[in-house]
Amino acid sequence: MTAALALALLLTGCAQSVDPIERLGKKAVTYGAKGVRSGPAAVPVVRRVATSEKVVFLTYDDGAERDPRFVELVRRRRLPVSMFLTDSVVGPGYGHFARLQSVGASIQNHTLDHTALRGLPYAGQRAEICGQQDKLGARFGLRPRLFRPPYGTYDSTTLRAATDCGVGAVVLWRAAMEGDRLTYASGTHRLLPGDIVSLPSTETTGPTLAERTTRLLREIEGAGLRVGRLEDYV
Repeated sequence: MTAALALALLLTGCAQSVDPIERLGKKAVTYGAKGVRSGPAAVPVVRRVATSEKVVFLTYDDGAERDPRFVELVRRRRLPVSMFLTDSVVGPGYGHFARLQSVGASIQNHTLDHTALRGLPYAGQRAEICGQQDKLGARFGLRPRLFRPPYGTYDSTTLRAATDCGVGAVVLWRAAMEGDRLTYASGTHRLLPGDIVSLPSTETTGPTLAERTTRLLREIEGAGLRVGRLEDYV
């Protein structure tokens, strides 16, 4: 999945709305005091964090690119990155992410097979989310607390399944890195405190994940911001 595809789906999907009330089926989803959306007995959906601290959050999807230089960058810069992993993409590469976890990265859920969840029956959505919760819990000794739906699309069934799978929050993003530039789903086209940034982790002949992250860090620091640990704020 490219960042451009994810952004297009985000802009056309149900996660696009910025109205105070978003309708998901017959359930109203409202903004809470912290700027996140939640439905009845459902997990909150977070696109950005409401904070006055000068922090942004780096999140990585899928898990296709396994560059040891990225592990070294995370270790050297002490970057509190969040890795949203898809089992069918990671394949036999979980050892790489264990090394990332050992240097400070957190491991989070991005489904078993990267299936677009919106519109699927509850049983199928639950299998995708709970199945990856179980796999990651068994491999890393801790079940993820955060979940990102593939392509950023979801519905009320997704929120119910995520709740039933023990997820604490559904995490989207406001900014995404495409190549060496940032694109924005909404609002001001510059990084702001509390922004969640999505970087695709895909095999590419272009800049490596370490190189793209280094470029992004220069932009973050140039804006007077720093990288925060998402799990400390959500």
